[in-house]
Amino acid sequence: MTEHDDVRDSLAAWAFGALEPSEDKTVRRHLAECETCGTEAESLKRTISLLDGPPSTTAPPAQDDDGVLSAARRTRRPATPHVAAHATPYAAAVAGLRALLPEAEARWSTPVVHDWDVHATLAHLLAADEPLATLLGIAPRVPPSRTADPTDATPPEPWQEAWNRRTAHVIDHEYGRTPQETAADWSAQADALLATDEARDPERAARAAELMGLRLPIADHFLVRAFETWIHTDDIGRALGLAVPPPPEAHLGQLIRLAVRVLGLALGPTAPPVLFAVTGGEQWVLGSDAEPVRAELALDPVDFCLLVGGRYAPEEIPRGATGDEDAVRNVLERAASLSWL
Repeated sequence: MTEHDDVRDSLAAWAFGALEPSEDKTVRRHLAECETCGTEAESLKRTISLLDGPPSTTAPPAQDDDGVLSAARRTRRPATPHVAAHATPYAAAVAGLRALLPEAEARWSTPVVHDWDVHATLAHLLAADEPLATLLGIAPRVPPSRTADPTDATPPEPWQEAWNRRTAHVIDHEYGRTPQETAADWSAQADALLATDEARDPERAARAAELMGLRLPIADHFLVRAFETWIHTDDIGRALGLAVPPPPEAHLGQLIRLAVRVLGLALGPTAPPVLFAVTGGEQWVLGSDAEPVRAELALDPVDFCLLVGGRYAPEEIPRGATGDEDAVRNVLERAASLSWL
């Protein structure tokens, strides 16, 4: 991996002040020489400024000779833990939702998605982070759901049914508490996840584990958590009439590459091959590698994530497509079917 790649993966952590001094120095030096990374850093500046709100009036107006993210560093933002590149998108997504939640005060009952209001959506995220937290030794914040009778000889329920039952139980439990208590527990659980060794050490995060029906390295499970946290932050923002920016470009690339890998597995090796590309980015052949490509499909990167997140119907998503329409439809429908959000 080149220094350019290292810096791009570290930009958001640098923006949140989460790098060691030596890494910070490397990023600053690279930004002075690389126009591409400098442009992305400025984009992060605007995003973080939007998420953090106005600068604190209690802090002196410190000056930055490089002019990059100086305003963001003067905001009332809690310190972000130092995490590895695989966990940085989750740290950023958590920070984004935390920044949005004050806008929900007195509006917790606003309908958001499915049959959830803001309070229930946050309770759902509390439940959704729980499997990874439990795997990493973090105690659940909500009492266990009722378990099956150990003498019952029926096969275990599919993970989707178990998950639906657990998230319904957590939402019911949290409705008996205040939204602020739910927010505090979600935030504490997120902090505990980001404080684990697996969030900070890529080697420890390389071991595979099966969660939510997906057997992936723990590093990728952190990306799944980032993906879902951003999707539901966007859901809440839309419900409240507020624009939520997409993840920074480097984070979006990580989420897209994970989604493409999972989509490729879901399609299998015999699906009609389609050359898939995200606009302005990478491209992949999905499906069989034993026959010529039958179609080409291009999607906006954010739209692709929203499709995988269940926020676009396959027939509605804007696309650029040529070739076999059935092959394209197969890819779009399979991508949409991946969502459990």
